[in-house]
Amino acid sequence: MTEKPLVLAITACPTGIAHTYMAAEKLEAAAQDAGVELKIETHGSIGVEGAFSSADIERAAAVLIAADVVIAKDRFIAKPVLTVSVDEAIKRPQQLLEQALEAPVLAGVGGAGVGAQADSAHAVAGGGTAGGMSIRAVGHNTYQALMNGVSYMIPFVVTGGLLLAFALSLGGEPTAQGLVVPEGSFWSTIEQLGVLAFSLMVPVLSAYISVGIADRPGLAPGFITGMVAVTGSLYDSEAGTGFIGGIIAGVLSGYVALGIRKIPVNKFIAPIMPIIIIPIFTTLIVGLLFIFVIGHPVAALFESLTQALKTLDGGSVVILGAVLGAMIAFDMGGPFNKTAFLFGGGLIAAGNPHPMGMVAAAISVPPLALGLATFIRRQWFNESERNAGTAALLMGFFGLTEGAIPLAAARPLQAIPANVLGGAVAGAVAGVLGVGDNVMHGGPIVAVVGAVDGVVQFFLALAAGVATTVAVMLVGIAFSRGKEDKENKEQDERLLREQTVLLDLEESDRDGVLRALIDASADRVRDKNQVLSAAVEREAKFSTAVGDGVAIPHAKTAAVTHPVLAVARLREPIDWAAPDEKPVNLVFFIAVPDSAAKQHLKILAKLAAALTKTDFRERVLAAQSASDVVACVSEVTSVERAAHTSESV
Repeated sequence: MTEKPLVLAITACPTGIAHTYMAAEKLEAAAQDAGVELKIETHGSIGVEGAFSSADIERAAAVLIAADVVIAKDRFIAKPVLTVSVDEAIKRPQQLLEQALEAPVLAGVGGAGVGAQADSAHAVAGGGTAGGMSIRAVGHNTYQALMNGVSYMIPFVVTGGLLLAFALSLGGEPTAQGLVVPEGSFWSTIEQLGVLAFSLMVPVLSAYISVGIADRPGLAPGFITGMVAVTGSLYDSEAGTGFIGGIIAGVLSGYVALGIRKIPVNKFIAPIMPIIIIPIFTTLIVGLLFIFVIGHPVAALFESLTQALKTLDGGSVVILGAVLGAMIAFDMGGPFNKTAFLFGGGLIAAGNPHPMGMVAAAISVPPLALGLATFIRRQWFNESERNAGTAALLMGFFGLTEGAIPLAAARPLQAIPANVLGGAVAGAVAGVLGVGDNVMHGGPIVAVVGAVDGVVQFFLALAAGVATTVAVMLVGIAFSRGKEDKENKEQDERLLREQTVLLDLEESDRDGVLRALIDASADRVRDKNQVLSAAVEREAKFSTAVGDGVAIPHAKTAAVTHPVLAVARLREPIDWAAPDEKPVNLVFFIAVPDSAAKQHLKILAKLAAALTKTDFRERVLAAQSASDVVACVSEVTSVERAAHTSESV
C-alpha cells in the first residue's frame, strides 16, 4: 500500500478566535478525500498549538499556509509551499491540499521575511498587527522572549555548574581563599571548562531574549550587548551588571532590531538588512547606550550595597545575616549575590569568618529548595522544570546558586520572593548560631571538607532556609493555581446564560442580529455601539459565516467587561456571505475584552470547532428552550475545562 504524502498546514486569522480553528477542522475533514496525511499547526489567540517537529518538516511533501497574519517561512525552504488566506481554506480545503503538492518550491525566505515569526506572535498576542502592539501584547511578547532566553541558557548553567562542582569536590583543596583547584592539575582543566561555560551564560540569555523579540537579526546584537553587560570595565565597574543587566540588554536589543526592521527600504537594500544593517546599528545603539547610560548606574547600585553592608558589620548578627542571605538568594549569582559574597569573603582575611558563614548557609538555599519543591509536588511542574530541579539539587550541594536560575526565571513571582525569604532565614540563623566559614565558598560541600566552624549549626541554618523557601514557593504556586482554577470555573460556568440565547429571532439582516445579541449581553458591555462597530469592522475583513448555515461573529474590545457568548437561532435564514453561499440560521456571537484570559479563548476556540460537527448543530437547532442550548454548549466547555485540569495535574 502506497504511503500517503504528508502535508503540513498552518492556519491563522487576525483575531485567532474562530477562523483559525474552523479552517483547521475543514482541512482535517478534507484530508482523506484529498489522499494526503495531514498535520496542522494553529496560530491562535491561545498561542501556537501542534507545532511541527524537524522530523515532520523533513518528511513533508508540501506545506499549506492558510493565514491572514504574517507567518515565517524560512523553516520550509526547499519544500513546496502554497500560501492562501484562511478564508480560502474554509471554502475549498480539498482543492488546496491537492494544489499544495504541486506548489512551487520555496527557494528562500519569501513573503514573510526574516523576523516575521516575531510579527506573527505580536499579532496573535495583541489581536492586531505587529505595528500596532498594545502594552499587554508587548508585555506578553517580552515574557515569551525571556522564556526563550532561559531555555537556551539552561544547558550553559547546567554544564558549567556541574563541571565546576566536580572540579571543586574531587580536586579542590580548602585554603584561606576558598576551595582552590591546584594549577596545572587535571581538575584545573575541568574547572576552566566550567568557567568558560558559565561566562557564556548571560550573553546567551541576552542573545536569545533578543531573538525571541526580533528573530535572527537580534542574535548578534543580543549576544554582543550581553557581553557588554558582564564586562564592567567598559563602564568603570569591577562587578558588571550580571544576570539583570543581561535581561535589560536582551530586551533593548530585540526591540531596537525590530524597530529598525520596520523601516521601509529600497528593494536592493532589503536583502542585506537582516545580516548587516540591523545587527550593526542595533549593536551600536544598545551597546553605546549601555556603556554610557545604563551600565554604570546599575553597577554603581550594586557597588554601593557593599558600602552599606559595612555599616552593619559588628551590629546585630540577625540583621546582618538576614541581609546577606537575602542578597545571596535574590539574583542567584548576579551582582547582589556577588556583592554579599565578596563582602563575606573579604572579612575572612581580617579574622572574622562569621559573615562568610552566613553567606555559605544561604548560598545553596535557592537551588536546593527549588529542586526539592519539584520532587515534593512533581505534578505541579512540567518535564523541563523537573529536569532543571534535579540539576539544581546537585549544583546546590556544591554551593552553586546559579542552579536555581532556570526555575526562578520560569516562575519569578513565586520563586524569587521564596528564595529571598529562605536566604534571609538561613543567614540569620547562621549568625545566631555562630557559624563560621574559613574559605570563600559555600554550600554543603564546604562543611563536608571541614572548612566550616560549627557543622551541625551550619546544616540547621541551611535546613531552616530550605524549608522556608520550599513552603513559600509551594504556597505561592498553590494560590496561583487555585486562583486560576476558580477564575476558569467561574468564567466557564457563566460564559453562556439563558438570557443570551435568542430562539427563533425575527431579524432580516446581519447587523440587526448582531445588535440583538449585543443587547442581550448588555450587562457585560460598557458601550453597545462600540462592540457593534468592532463586530462589523471584523465582518468587513471577510465574512464570519463558516458554512453549513453557521456564522461566528466575534469582537475583541475594551468595551466588553467580561467574555460574552450569545446564541441566536433565526426564524428565517438570512444572507451572511457564507463561503458555501448558503444562508445562515444559527449565529454564535463571541466578544472578549482586551484582557481576556487564555483559557477563555481556548474554550471559545473549541466551541468554534464543535460547530463544524453536524450532530452539535442539529442539537442546537432542535433545542426546545434556552436551557437546552446552554446545556448543549456547557458539554463542550466542561470537556475543555476537564482537559485543562488534567494537563495541570
